[in-house]
Amino acid sequence: MASKCLRELIAEADERGLAASGLASLERCLPLLAAEADVLRPLWAGLAKGADGWTVALIEARETMAEADTGDEAGTLVRQMLDAAPPLWDREPLREWADDCSIAALELHHRLDAGPAVGEPAATAVVEVLKGCREGEPAGAGPLVAGELRRQLKVLEILGAGEGGAGLRQVLRVSTEGQRVLRAVVSRRSRVQG
Repeated sequence: MASKCLRELIAEADERGLAASGLASLERCLPLLAAEADVLRPLWAGLAKGADGWTVALIEARETMAEADTGDEAGTLVRQMLDAAPPLWDREPLREWADDCSIAALELHHRLDAGPAVGEPAATAVVEVLKGCREGEPAGAGPLVAGELRRQLKVLEILGAGEGGAGLRQVLRVSTEGQRVLRAVVSRRSRVQG
């Protein structure tokens, strides 16, 4: 049986899977916000409680994140990912958020793969590459985008297996690994530019 594409996995996920998928994408992008590595830990704890813990933890995470330095356009986009999180534990808004976070994370990784975009043809090409990634045809994706795509797929597959708390711990490990990769890339780029 062929594995499902990212778009299909997001469409099939339940509330917990969607919230965790969006949160995992956000977690991996934190180095672009210059935020503390564990700033989202309360939200992970709230996620483990489901509907009972999500809203309160989301408010707390937003307050903590408000103190982080956005730095630039990429950092602002990361903060917007959190700001867009729905406060209610409801499948459709969570699906839309997880989908938006997936796209944003892939786009941010593409920016680091490719450097600054130049002109409209480049922007059109980015849209096509990211669309292909989500449809299971990642032709043209750079190594950072390909790695982020693998992590997004792995997160949704883990969550789809329904392993409860153990699954969430695995998802957090996958996201922490992705965060380390991005932090190293950001650090290397700032050394080169500095």
